[in-house]
Amino acid sequence: MIRIGILGDIGSGKSYVAERIGYPVFNADKEVIKLYKNDLKVFKQLTKSLPKFIYSFPINKNEITAAILSNNSNLKKIIKIVHKEVRKKMNAFLKRNKKKRIVILDIPLLLENKINNKKDILVFVESKRSDILKRLKKRNNFNEKLYKKFKSIQLPPSYKKMRSKFIIRNDFNNKSVKKSIKDILNQIK
Repeated sequence: MIRIGILGDIGSGKSYVAERIGYPVFNADKEVIKLYKNDLKVFKQLTKSLPKFIYSFPINKNEITAAILSNNSNLKKIIKIVHKEVRKKMNAFLKRNKKKRIVILDIPLLLENKINNKKDILVFVESKRSDILKRLKKRNNFNEKLYKKFKSIQLPPSYKKMRSKFIIRNDFNNKSVKKSIKDILNQIK
């Protein structure tokens, strides 16, 4: 099985690219949303760790946001609880797809949390900073303070780009992204 890890800055279009490659995708952000909606164990751990902030199930994203913005240690507490569960989900995904030729790992903190293997093929999604900010501000739940907190726990995009074997320039044009993906898949095969 070939594992392709998708890297890039927040809002660069990693998920957009991952979904267009045409192989099974493990999307960590979607898994976190499912955990907040469905996982009573995660809820209980978060209420125990952050009782002033987390008090309703399914977990309300506003409660998570308030906890993160309150102080830096809260984000670390959330990460410690949630990432352990996301890693379990990823391992189950890999097990389910072990016969697939290629799988895609769309995990924002792939390198930061040392989830990647040495054999993983890393693809960096590069977008213009101005395009990223324009797109992020269009999101109805965009919070600049939250954005900065998440940026602070991520490795710099320049480092991720340097570690990557391939770069896809995402101009948010489906045609150019598809061509880049096709070129990369041809080189991998």
